[in-house]
Amino acid sequence: MNLEIEIDQRSGFCGGVIRAIGRAENYLQDNPGCTLSSLGAIVHNEEELSRLSHKGLKTIKSLSETDGGPVLIRAHGEPPSTYKLAEEKGIEIIDCTCPVVLQLQQRIREAYADVTPRGGKIIIFGRIGHAEVLGLVGQTGGDAIVVETVEMLKKFIDDGQINTSAPVALFSQTTGSPETFAEICQVLRGIMKDESLINVHNTICLQVSSRHAQLADFAASHDVIIFVSGKYSSNGSVLFQLCKSVNPRTYRVSSESEIDPSWLRDGDRIGVCGATSTPKWLLEKIACVLGGFKTVS
Repeated sequence: MNLEIEIDQRSGFCGGVIRAIGRAENYLQDNPGCTLSSLGAIVHNEEELSRLSHKGLKTIKSLSETDGGPVLIRAHGEPPSTYKLAEEKGIEIIDCTCPVVLQLQQRIREAYADVTPRGGKIIIFGRIGHAEVLGLVGQTGGDAIVVETVEMLKKFIDDGQINTSAPVALFSQTTGSPETFAEICQVLRGIMKDESLINVHNTICLQVSSRHAQLADFAASHDVIIFVSGKYSSNGSVLFQLCKSVNPRTYRVSSESEIDPSWLRDGDRIGVCGATSTPKWLLEKIACVLGGFKTVS
C-alpha cells in the first residue's frame, strides 16, 4: 500500500502543558525516589500519563489522597478553595497554572466584583465539569453561569437566571470553540435589552484559536486524517469535530492500537494531527505505524 504521510507541525502540547510537564519532570529528576502528586491528570492523554507515571508522577483526585509530599497544580488551574485547603493541611503546592489561565481567573474576579452589586451575572462559555471551568467558577464563589451551547444560554434566560436588564460579563474557557463562542455572543446581543450592558471578553487562548483555521486547511488538504488525542480531552473533542466537518474521512485514535487499516486506500495522502494535549512523540509513533502499512499488499 503506497501512502503519503504528513504530521501537522502545529499539533502537540500547548505552552501551558509543556511548562507543567517540564516542572514535573525536573522535580522528579532532582528528587530521585520521591513521588510527586498531580491534582487531577496533568494532561488529558492516557499515553503521556503512563509515561510520566513510570517517572514517579502520581495522579490524585483530592488533597486527601496525598502522602505528605508536594502536590502539583496542573495548567488548568484550581479554585481558591483548593489553595486554602492546602494551606490548612500544610501541603506544599507546586503551582503550574498556565499564565493565560491565571490572567483569565483574575479578570473574572474583577468582573464579578463589578457586575454583582448591580444585579449582573458572569457567564462562562465552557464545558461543565471541566477542570479549568471549575477553577474559573471558583473565582466567583460558585456564582457564575456556565453554558456549553446557545440552547443552554436561552434556557438560563427563559428561567430568569440571567436578567436581560442587568449587566453581563461573558468569558470563555481558554480551549473553547471560537465558532460556538461567536454564536453565543451574537444570540446574547440579540436578547439583551441594552447592548451596552454586555461586556464580552474573548478569552480563548490565541494558540488555540489560531489553530482552527490552520487545522481546517490541513484536514482539507489530505485524503485521510488520523486525529490523535486522549479520550477525555475537551480540546481534542473540539478539534476532532472541526476536522471531521471538513474531511469526513477523519478518525480519532488515542494510541496506535486503535488504527484500522480498512480506513486507508492505496495512494492516500494521510494527515496526522492532534490536540494541545497530544505529545509530539505520540504523533510521530502513529506516523511510523502508518508507514508500516506501505508493505501491506
